[in-house]
Formats: sequence, C-alpha cells, structure tokens
Amino acid sequence: MPGALQRPAVVSRVSDLIGRTPLLELATTETGSRLLLKLEMFNPTGTAKIRMARAMVDAAEAAGALRPGGRIIESTSGNTGLGLSVIAAERGYTFTAVVDHHACVDKLRGMKALGTELVYVADEGSEELATAAREELAEEMARGQDNTVFTEQHNNPANGVGYFPVAHELHEALDGRLDVLIGAVGTGGALCGTSRELARLMSGFTVVGVEPKGSIAFGGPAHDYYQSGTGTPEGAEIGALVDFDLIDEGVKVGDVEAFATCRAVARTGLLIGGSAGGVVHVALTRLSSLPPGTTVVALVNDGGEKYMDTVFNDEWMRERGLLDSGVEREIDELLTKLRRNR
Repeated sequence: MPGALQRPAVVSRVSDLIGRTPLLELATTETGSRLLLKLEMFNPTGTAKIRMARAMVDAAEAAGALRPGGRIIESTSGNTGLGLSVIAAERGYTFTAVVDHHACVDKLRGMKALGTELVYVADEGSEELATAAREELAEEMARGQDNTVFTEQHNNPANGVGYFPVAHELHEALDGRLDVLIGAVGTGGALCGTSRELARLMSGFTVVGVEPKGSIAFGGPAHDYYQSGTGTPEGAEIGALVDFDLIDEGVKVGDVEAFATCRAVARTGLLIGGSAGGVVHVALTRLSSLPPGTTVVALVNDGGEKYMDTVFNDEWMRERGLLDSGVEREIDELLTKLRRNR
C-alpha cells in the first residue's frame, strides 16, 4: 500500500477522506522514549470505526448479500453507527441502528441527522449498557429479510480487515520503527486487525490491549462502566475478533482514570474520547519505565467533541462519582513533566 499517507487534492465522496490520519507526539522522556497518538478522530465522523464500517459493507456487497436499495442493520453504541450512516447514505441503503441510552446523545443525534433509523432496546432515562439485548434484536430484525444484512460487527471478519490500512500508515510514517502498540479492546477489530497486518510488515513490537474495569475480556469481576464503545460487558460474548494470541498483555483502566486523562489531555489542546483516555493513561504511566528510545503508539480511536455532556461535564461526572481532582492533578503533573522533554 505505497503512498498511504497521500490523499488526492479533491475527492468526490466523504468516504474518500477515510484514513491517512496523523500522528501526534504527545510526550517524551529524558531517555528519548516517545508517545505518539494515532489520531483517528481525523476520519469522517471523528472516529476510527468508519474504517471497518466501510469494510463490512464492501464485504456484504462482494458476497451478494447487499444489493442496490438494500438495508443494513447493526447494534451500536454510536461510532460504528455513525460510520455505517455515512456509507449507507453514499450508497443509497437504508440503515437501522439498534441502540440504547448508554450511548452519548451526540452520537445518536449524528446518526439521525445522517438519515438513520434509530431503534431503542431500553426506555428513555436508562443508562444501562444493553449490548446483548441490542444484538439479539438486530439479528431478529434481519432474519429472513431479503436484501438485508446484520453486519454484526463483533463477529464480522471484515471489521478487522478494515483496520489493515492503519498498519500500513504506521509502518510508512515510522519507517518500521515501532516498539509498543496500545489500543482499546471492544470488538477487537481495531487493535487486532492493525497488529495482525503490522506483523506482516515488521517484527519485534509488543501489543497491549486496554479495556474498562468491569469488562470481561481480560477476566472479571464484571460490573457497569461508563466508557462507551469499548469492552465486553457482562452478558455479552467476547467478540470473535479479539485474538488473544496477538495481544501480549491485557490491562484494565477504571472510568475515573480514563476520564481524568481525557480532561488532562484536553488542557494540552487536544480533545479525546473516553475509551481513548484509558489507552493514553496506560501509555503515559508506562512511558518512563520503558527502555531508552522506545517508540509507543497509542490508537486514539475517538475524538472528545461528542463527550461535552459527559466526560467534560463536571455535573454529570460528579453525579456518578467520577470526578476526582486528585487523580486528575496527578495525570496533569505527569503529562506536564513528560511534555517538557519534547
């Protein structure tokens, strides 16, 4: 995939803007180790998941399961739905998103603005993450319907394939010099898809998966969490794309630490999403202990603009016991110290 970082000066479709996202050096150590953020919010819809949304639709079309005038159905907490909304709008498909109220309101509004039909599995006012119920309903709605596909992101191989270009972009941008790749583990598509393809291009790098405390992919105990679009809640099956053979280490990060990191990073001028906060927290707290000259890449799969009513809202955070000025101050101090070395 030569020239992965180059884009035509003029494109004709929104999906032509997918990929070629930048790397930002957030922090460095005195020993020359550096933390680079792969800023996937520079994709259309502000998220990495439009990459796999396009790949899943491409695969359905290639298999003959989706034809002109067809319908796409997916269970989503928001970002996958936003990606599918764009692809469906471009290609003339109807898209139905099965959702719950755990999703950020702006994601739901965005899907609706793009012409998507929203079907809720929970009553308004409930913040429960209803992944299993969403998937059951989506599968039921698609069953037996002609020219209708349930893209089933958690078990769709095309999800992982959609992230292969990320590996090529990283390899090209860094001339193959990458030591640690850190990313969130939800469906497994982004981290495992990227690392699978990256292993074809280079060797010697370590993969660290991050999930919220309360998620079960790396073991229990299970409990509710507020980081959206990531993890495997109790009652949901671990996605088929989560390949533990590709993940060298699994780490859990609590909501308090993840969101405090988002808020600290925002004061550097960058807005990142809640699950990205967990990924960056792991990267920041480990950077100084790594061997000199280590290059760490953190996959920032979501921007923070969709979280003004949640992560960046003091009242919302305080009501849920998530606002901790001490934790936030510690991350601020660590980030300030590491940024002095740049």
